[in-house]
Amino acid sequence: MKMPERPQLDHLSVHRILVPIVFADASRRIIQPAAWLARRLHAEIILLHVVTPFNYPAGIFEAGDEITERDLTSRVVSQAQRDLDQTLPPELDGVAVTRVLLRGDPAREIAKAAFEQNVDVIMMSTRGHEAFYRFLLGSVTAKVLHESDCPVWTGAHLEDRMAGGFAVRNVLCSVDLSHHSYRTAALAAQLATSIGAALTLVHITDSVGIHGPGGLLVDPTWKETIVGFATKEMDRLQQSIGTQAEVIIDSGNVLQLMNQAAERTKADLLVIGHSPVRGHLGDNGNGYAIIRESRIPVLSV
Repeated sequence: MKMPERPQLDHLSVHRILVPIVFADASRRIIQPAAWLARRLHAEIILLHVVTPFNYPAGIFEAGDEITERDLTSRVVSQAQRDLDQTLPPELDGVAVTRVLLRGDPAREIAKAAFEQNVDVIMMSTRGHEAFYRFLLGSVTAKVLHESDCPVWTGAHLEDRMAGGFAVRNVLCSVDLSHHSYRTAALAAQLATSIGAALTLVHITDSVGIHGPGGLLVDPTWKETIVGFATKEMDRLQQSIGTQAEVIIDSGNVLQLMNQAAERTKADLLVIGHSPVRGHLGDNGNGYAIIRESRIPVLSV
C-alpha cells in the first residue's frame, strides 16, 4: 500500500538520510556516498535494517538446535540487532547516526519509516546477495521507488564509482520539458549549489531519423525545428528558476545519449524528476530504464 502523499517539494533541504542496509558488502556500497552527502549537508544518517524470514542467514544457529518458530524469530531479531549495533563503517566517523531495526516487508517498512521519520532522502543500493536483492534493479528498490514520495538516490552500477572515493563535483539534470521539469531543475540547482557542484541540464528528444532503404535518414529541417523549440523552452525554464547552467540538447536513444552526456560532463550524479501519481519509476518517459542503465547514481526527486 502506497504511503500518503507529502506536499510537493518546492525546495531541497536534506537533514535526515535514510540508508536501508542488509549485512552484505553489496548494500554497504551506498554508505560511502551517504556519508559524503551527510558531511556536506550536516545531515543525520538513519541506518535501517528490516528483518524478514527470507533475508537472514540460517547459519547463525548451531546444528541440532531445537528451535520453535517463535524462538527462531526471536533469535533472528536478536542477531540482527547485534549486527546492526556493530555496523558503523569508518566512512561514518564523525557523522550523526541512528540505527533502526524493523520487522516486516522490506519495501513497505522502508517507505513507512521514511514517511514517519520525516526523511528527506532515501539512499539505497539496487544489488545484494539476499533473495529480495537478486535482480538488476532489486524488487525492494523498485517497490520503494514506487511507494515513496520523498527523493530516492540509487543506481544499478554503484560499485563502478567507488574505486577512487566518492564526491559529487558535477550534477547532470535530465528534463523532459513537461510542467514537472521546472521543479526538477530547480531542485537539482539547489542541490548543486548546496554541495558546490556544477550543473548541466540535458534534454533528449525522440530520434528525428526515419528508417529507409538507405538506412537511418535525418531530416535536417525537422531536426532544426525540434532542437530550436527545445532550446527556447530550456531558456524559458532557466529564466524561470534563475539558473545559467550549461545545456545539452540531443535526439536519439535516450539511455545511450544520457550516459554520453554524463561522460562528457564528467557527471557524478544524475537528477531526474517524477510525478507523485506515477511514482519514481514512471516519469522521464522511462524512469525505470534510466535508473537501470545509468552508469552514475540517480537521484529521483
